[in-house]
Amino acid sequence: MLLESLKRLEATVEAETEALSANAALDLDAVNRAKSRSLLELTRLARGLDVANLDAETGIVLARLRDKLIRNQEAVALHLRAVEEVGETLQASLQAAESDGTYSARLSAHSGRD
Repeated sequence: MLLESLKRLEATVEAETEALSANAALDLDAVNRAKSRSLLELTRLARGLDVANLDAETGIVLARLRDKLIRNQEAVALHLRAVEEVGETLQASLQAAESDGTYSARLSAHSGRD
């Protein structure tokens, strides 16, 4: 049961990473639900688990999953940085559009003293 759960999580993480890397369409809600289900399932399975008695195949899948999670984290972080940059660009554009350039930020900050 543990091995099947790990393989499902591995497939989910790999599919997400590949989609992010290829800028392909991705149903983030579905991916997050699948990862949450896997986390819940693995948490339950790990309660009675004796790590010292894991078989070789499970150890291999765990190592492979760790590597895929690292790649996934890097892909997600890259996309988050891109979203932040787009947000900053939009914010700067909106601020520039709102200002007609008549007053500088310094002057408008002092205008309350008049």
